[in-house]
Amino acid sequence: MKLLKQTFFLSAMLILMGSFAQCSTSQKLQSTAPMQFGDVYCQKWVAGIKGGGGGLNLFIRVTDNSIQLDSVYFRGEISKLEFKSGEFPTFIGRFENDFNQSKGVIISSDRNEEYNNKLPKKSVVIPFDLKDNECVVSYMKGDKRWYYKISNIEQKMPLNYPMATPDKNIKLN
Repeated sequence: MKLLKQTFFLSAMLILMGSFAQCSTSQKLQSTAPMQFGDVYCQKWVAGIKGGGGGLNLFIRVTDNSIQLDSVYFRGEISKLEFKSGEFPTFIGRFENDFNQSKGVIISSDRNEEYNNKLPKKSVVIPFDLKDNECVVSYMKGDKRWYYKISNIEQKMPLNYPMATPDKNIKLN
């Protein structure tokens, strides 16, 4: 009976350890790029008006858009990527922060007055160990999600918008 219990315990532990090992390999990084990347850089911004906000934008220029990049992991956060076509096709990840944001919270018995209160940000645990100048982009190929790490991201001088909030239709240089 003791041998049966030990065998069962060892089998259960092996199955449990095998399931955890599968989780760690599910986020494998690709060694070859899915497309050719041009300049990859980030740039902080801040609005010049009180409550206008601030943040950081990550720009990933591409030479072709044969693959649609989905999202980016950068500096401990994740953002959906948006695509801007033009002379320099670019994917942009936008990371807003609390700098220059209004901290006021409205508490009222009328829920319509509380409508503009912002929800607190959920902390996200990203599955990659990245330096400040590295990001991981995710993309779909068929029905499978793939990941690729981009290194040596340049940080450009911050943009300060003197009298307005930034326009999301910014012109890329």
